Amino acid sequence: MLILTCPYCGIDADETDLAPGGEAHVTRHGADASDDDFEAYLFHKRNPRGVHFERWRHVYGCGKWFHAARDTMTLEVFGTYPAQTLVPPKTLQTKIKKKRPDWKGFKK
Repeated sequence: MLILTCPYCGIDADETDLAPGGEAHVTRHGADASDDDFEAYLFHKRNPRGVHFERWRHVYGCGKWFHAARDTMTLEVFGTYPAQTLVPPKTLQTKIKKKRPDWKGFKK
């Protein structure tokens, strides 16, 4: 079972208390976007094997959105951080790099 720590209320919540929100740090386009940009936003996701950054909502807790870094192959959670953060914190990126030396780093 996937367990994530909410960075706002500090509760360790299992996946039944959370709602997935897809890939984190995605550029969202508005109504004035080109068809190509909107298509890329809707359908072209990275879906990497290994380190991945995701959005989650603490539905049965504080209700806030946050980001999580985890390994999609092992379900290992590297950490969570507030959703308003534009890039993963350096401390989290360093932690991931130590555990996964072959990781190429965060790419937006």
